[in-house]
Amino acid sequence: MLPAEPVIAAERADPVPVKKKRGLAGRLKKDRWLYVLLLPGLLYFLVFKYLPMWGVLISFQNYQPFIGFWNSEWVGFEHFRNFFSNPDFGRLLRNTFILAVYDLVFFFPAPIIIALLLNEIRVGIFKRVVQTMVYVPHFISMVIVASMTYVFLTTQGGVIYELVVQLTGAKINFLSDPDWFRPLIILQIMWKETGWGTIIFLAALASVDMEQYEAAVVDGASRFQRLWHITLPAISGVIVILLILRLGNFLDNGFEQIFLMTNSLNRTVADVFDTYVYFVGITQGAFSYSTAIGLFKSVVGIILIFGSNWLAKRFGKEGLY
Repeated sequence: MLPAEPVIAAERADPVPVKKKRGLAGRLKKDRWLYVLLLPGLLYFLVFKYLPMWGVLISFQNYQPFIGFWNSEWVGFEHFRNFFSNPDFGRLLRNTFILAVYDLVFFFPAPIIIALLLNEIRVGIFKRVVQTMVYVPHFISMVIVASMTYVFLTTQGGVIYELVVQLTGAKINFLSDPDWFRPLIILQIMWKETGWGTIIFLAALASVDMEQYEAAVVDGASRFQRLWHITLPAISGVIVILLILRLGNFLDNGFEQIFLMTNSLNRTVADVFDTYVYFVGITQGAFSYSTAIGLFKSVVGIILIFGSNWLAKRFGKEGLY
């Protein structure tokens, strides 16, 4: 009689238990400490970003603080109509738009250029020293920057003013001349924030594959050709994303810097939406009217973000979403 066939091991083995998917409570319990670390950030955005958004409703009301939010009269788009028909609207829009264009044309490329130059430095200690020098101005208050600008450019013995007088003979009142207001604003921003903006681009440059450079050197590519065909394409996605984000704040020129540099002689070119909101909203108590201006800026920013993201997708680049 033939011996019985051996039982296949797979048939003898007990079935492997299938892991059940964890429910929401199980996942929360498993990663509870990660969620604890996430909690402060969530609370920050909830309290300081999302809850205040309900305040935009007062732009459609004739808001009176002493009767409260719910009892104030609802006026619809009246404040928007008043703002768009205001004679100051054209001047404010022109000043804000010109400063925003200057920012995109001169300041936005500056961190990219500095990052590319720093990336080409091969002496480690010299590179770190230069990085530190361009980072430091970011930590200086804009009040100090405006004060330094006054000390250097004042007609009462300013160093740069006296140097210009001796070299050219021209007595230029940089602080009061409307033609010099916008260049001064952009130069202040570039000096203060260019170094800090290079951090993201240097991080993106660190991820570029060095073998591509080695292959390009073997093929006889010059340094500029390597920069143009390898480095810039490698960080183009980061550039596009930061440009889209910057367009979202296109009409935000910043209040503090403009306010500090404004005087009675350059006010015609210095008044922008941010300072106008301060004067009509805080000093004159027109809360609903100033909120309507802020909501207008936000709507324009949203349109620019969606439009620029759509254009980026059309040109084959990665957008925000």
